[in-house]
Amino acid sequence: MSIWRVLLSILFPPLAVIDKGCGSIIIVTILTVCGWIPGVIAALIILNNPNN
Repeated sequence: MSIWRVLLSILFPPLAVIDKGCGSIIIVTILTVCGWIPGVIAALIILNNPNN
């Protein structure tokens, strides 16, 4: 995970997970709309997942 991805996930979480699939984008977008911090946390978790 690069520093640019971390900064992007803090500033605009759905854009940071754009290459992880449609489901990830939808989940992070919904969490970001509900609250900015849950969206950031979800984006960081998705980006930090070693399986993808």
